[in-house]
Amino acid sequence: MSEPTVHDHRALLTQALGAPTDADTEAPDFHTLFTPSSHRLALDPDVTVVRGFRGTGKTYWAKALTDPELRGIAADAYMMPRLRRTEVRTGFGTDRSKDPAFPDTRTIRGLVDAGVRPDELWPAVVLNVLDTPEVRQIPNWTERVRWTRENFEAYGRALQRADGAARQKKETLVLLFDGLEHLHPDRRQADLLLSGLFQTALELRLTTGTLRAKIFVRPDMYDSAPKMFADASKLGANATNLSWSRENLYGLLFHKLGNHDGPEAKKFRETTGDWRSEGDGRYLPPVPLLADQERQEEVFITLAGPFMGKDRRKGHTYTWVPNHLQDGKGQVSPRTWLSTLGKAARLTSERYAGHHVPLHYDAIFESLSTASSVRVAELKDDLGWAALALEQLEGTQVPMEASQMHHAWRLGSLASKVRALLESEKGGSGPRDLDNPVALLEELKDLGVVTKRGSDTIDLPDIYRLAFDISRRGGVPRVPV
Repeated sequence: MSEPTVHDHRALLTQALGAPTDADTEAPDFHTLFTPSSHRLALDPDVTVVRGFRGTGKTYWAKALTDPELRGIAADAYMMPRLRRTEVRTGFGTDRSKDPAFPDTRTIRGLVDAGVRPDELWPAVVLNVLDTPEVRQIPNWTERVRWTRENFEAYGRALQRADGAARQKKETLVLLFDGLEHLHPDRRQADLLLSGLFQTALELRLTTGTLRAKIFVRPDMYDSAPKMFADASKLGANATNLSWSRENLYGLLFHKLGNHDGPEAKKFRETTGDWRSEGDGRYLPPVPLLADQERQEEVFITLAGPFMGKDRRKGHTYTWVPNHLQDGKGQVSPRTWLSTLGKAARLTSERYAGHHVPLHYDAIFESLSTASSVRVAELKDDLGWAALALEQLEGTQVPMEASQMHHAWRLGSLASKVRALLESEKGGSGPRDLDNPVALLEELKDLGVVTKRGSDTIDLPDIYRLAFDISRRGGVPRVPV
């Protein structure tokens, strides 16, 4: 076995991490599917609600669950054989490439505007997903909803038929819902639609033995949706959060490197422990690479060196990188994590090719600004109003008093800009209380976009601060990207 060179590791980082992608364009596959221990409950068929912010894996797991092969991998990894006896159908999502059984967002908005109630919409969707002939043969959603409303007894019969069929096959049938931030631009309407979906999901759970709903949703949307229906407390008892610990992030990185194709990946596996072959080019890392911080730091030092400079005064690479990529909730998007290190590898190849380790610390510094730009682009897609709120702070410095932020919003006419944005197709969901700056700030904190220091001082995580050209004394400077 030949020891991997610095060039080998740098080439592996560049090739395996590639260019930034998003969950809509990157599907999980047999080789790269990673199963962090903290995500086990998210795949349990009996867990109804899976909460997670953008980039934590909602759409990734939604896609994985619809693929029988990937469900099988997860069943083995999580010792959950029930997943092999589970059928998954999509009740709502953004992918409409395979003749979906659910309405698109424009149709949903039209139905709501025409007076259709959420408790009428979602049962019609359920019937269509269950291939109920009387509903499937109707050519449009307006008539499907009307038929479901007028034939309310047929709904219960259809559920019992589907339940009986699944029992006979000894399977669980999961109806999966993802991309719910696109339901409606008006936050109140989005909340009501979610409330109706939660009620429908709970009804499936309480009235059948084998039919389940799995709802991937942002935590703030889960919290703000009304839960005034019977047994609503049971939703919380059957919910989990998608989160990424530092160990999970490094485990994902090493899994990605070890499962890349080529001689560099083979050398990486051979020098980092006893990887287990799963066949067909899939390998499982040794447990210390997944869960032992000391071992993870040892391996990462071979990739990035021990310090973010010439000595320890600039910080230790193992902790510095994830700490500067995290949001106000202490969470790092795995997509941001991987793309940052991939960018650092490319920059090192271009500018510091003779450096003694694969990643130069200055390349990591610069990649942080790129990561911030990517993260803010995601914020604009999902929560355009939050991005607008931060844009009004461009050129300022944090920490700042809350009153300074409120003043900047008034000066920049934030409320009118947000209203105009929400009228567009790309507005996303709006805030809970647009005209109340105190409530806006609290919602930004709940989203992890800002943090509070004490009772009235506001700060921003680097992952958002840098892209908006907001400075912090002694903080990482913004690099133009």
